[in-house]
Amino acid sequence: MKKGINYWAFPSNKDGSPIGQINAMKRAKQLGYDCLELTVEAEGELTGRTTREEAMALRKTADSTGIELATVASGLAWGESPTDPDPAIRAKAIESYKRSLELCSWLGARTLLYLPGMVSACFVPGYAPQPYEVVAQRAKDAVVALLPTARKMKVTLGVENVWNRFLLSPLEMRSFIDQFESEWVGSYLDVGNVMLYGHPDDWIRILGKRIAAVHLKDFRVNVGNLDGFVDLLSGDVDFRTVIATLREVGYKGSYTAEIVPGKDGAAEKAIAALRIIENY
Repeated sequence: MKKGINYWAFPSNKDGSPIGQINAMKRAKQLGYDCLELTVEAEGELTGRTTREEAMALRKTADSTGIELATVASGLAWGESPTDPDPAIRAKAIESYKRSLELCSWLGARTLLYLPGMVSACFVPGYAPQPYEVVAQRAKDAVVALLPTARKMKVTLGVENVWNRFLLSPLEMRSFIDQFESEWVGSYLDVGNVMLYGHPDDWIRILGKRIAAVHLKDFRVNVGNLDGFVDLLSGDVDFRTVIATLREVGYKGSYTAEIVPGKDGAAEKAIAALRIIENY
């Protein structure tokens, strides 16, 4: 089992500055992770302004550290959605994702976490709910616009199931992915996010070979909101069934822990949990 951790898991330095992606690589390796999921930010070491040379330098550091950069994530699309009602924002989101696909390729990552858009989201205040059918069409148009870059860069757009009130069932997610008839569109499955409205093993069986990457999170269903996300093995996710079903469908990729951002000791707890989970 290839064990990964998301960059956001690492707390800031004592002076409040970010730990930095290079320091996170070193810390992840020290803790025993195989992979680190870097994140594209508005500011910092990895942004839309990062050059090929700078990205290749990060890749070289990862190689020398012995940490794999299998996936890349970003939260920027919550503010600049590819399905926003403003066409200028949609265009900006597309350009941002094109750049992120390039960054993935330069870093040696195979999958870019892709937020396909949103009807609405409880943690995006002031965003007016959009008609579902309109969002579906805009989401399709966005992927069509991104596919040439994904194909050229040989990076998979991993459509993540997120709390966006869109693509709410595994059948719908499967249909969304399949309409593009492309190996460069797949699923970035988040088993914790599923728990609000379904069961991870259903999603795994239905999506099957479409699963390009996996986020491991835990969730307490009776809480039912963002406060329900807890440390791995502390919630209601049946990880025995999750791992068994992923093996059943032939998943061979990384298992990236995406946990409460910046909480002291979170990365240490996560690697301990992953070592238990891999033996299920």
